[in-house]
Amino acid sequence: MRVGIIGAGSIGLLFAAYISRVLEVTIYTRTTEQATEINKNGIVLKKKGEQTISFVKSLPITEWKGAEDLTIIAVKQYQLHPIIGKIKQLPVIPNNLLFLQNGMGHLKQLETLPLTNISVGTVEHGALKVNSYTVTHNGEAMTNVAVFKGDSTLLSEFVLSAPIEFPLVLKADYFKMMENKLIVNAVINPLTAILQVKNGELIKNQYYLRVLKNLYSEISMILNIENAEEHQQQIIDICKNTSENRSSMLKDIEANRMTEVDAILGFILEEAQSRDMKAPQVENLYYLIKGKEMIKGANS
Repeated sequence: MRVGIIGAGSIGLLFAAYISRVLEVTIYTRTTEQATEINKNGIVLKKKGEQTISFVKSLPITEWKGAEDLTIIAVKQYQLHPIIGKIKQLPVIPNNLLFLQNGMGHLKQLETLPLTNISVGTVEHGALKVNSYTVTHNGEAMTNVAVFKGDSTLLSEFVLSAPIEFPLVLKADYFKMMENKLIVNAVINPLTAILQVKNGELIKNQYYLRVLKNLYSEISMILNIENAEEHQQQIIDICKNTSENRSSMLKDIEANRMTEVDAILGFILEEAQSRDMKAPQVENLYYLIKGKEMIKGANS
C-alpha cells in the first residue's frame, strides 16, 4: 500500500515516521525547502531519550497528484480550504482520503467532495515539531479512525498494517468518535490556552477545576451528551494522564499561529444557535481565544 501524507507539521511528521516502517510513504510539504530538508536528513523521531531516523520521499504539495492508495490529510482545520480546492481540481479523483483534524467544523467541507471513500480520525498522541524534519513523541496513545463516506475495505487494511507501537483503532460511528474528541478539546484546549498552563494544572488547581466542570456542564447540555458524568471523568483522567503536556491550542498561541477554535468552540456555538440555546461560557472563551490570535498577529 502506498500512503501519501499532506502536511509536515507535528502530526504529519509523526505519522510519516511510524507508518514508513511498514508501508511506502510520501510526505507532501507546504514549502520546497522543507521537502529538501526531509529528503536530506530523513524524519528524526525522538521518544523517551532515544532517536530514530526514517527516510521517506518528500515533495512539495504542488506535486501531489492523488495517486497513492491512501492519502492522509494532516493539516490544521483552517488550512483545509486550499487542500479541498486542490482535490476538486485533480484530473483523477483520489479514491481514499483520511482527514485528521481537530473539531467538527470541517465535516461540512468534506460533504462537498466527490470522492468514493472518505474517512476521518482523531489523534490522541502528543507530538511536538522541533524543526522541519524532527518531531518529538511526547505522549503515546492511539489514533481512532472511522468511515465518513464509502466503505471500510482499504481503511481496515491500513489499520491492520499499522505498526504495533503506533496503533490505529477502527470505530463504527464517525460522529460519536469525533464528538468524543470534540468534547475533550473544547474543555482542555481553550482553558489551557487562556490560562497558559499545562493540562494537569486544570485539575490540580481547585478553582481551575471548578471552571472546567462548569464549562463541561454547558457543553454537555448543548450537545445533549449521554452519560455526562462519564465524559467529565474522562476529561479529568486525560488531564491527569497528560499532566505535563501543553495542549495544541496553547502551543499555537505561544507560536503566534492561528488556532482551531473555529472548528472546536465555533462548531459548538453553531449547535447552540441551531437549538436556540445560550452558551455564555463557550462564547466568552471563543472570543478570548480570537482576541489572543489578534493580539499576537497569528498567522497560518
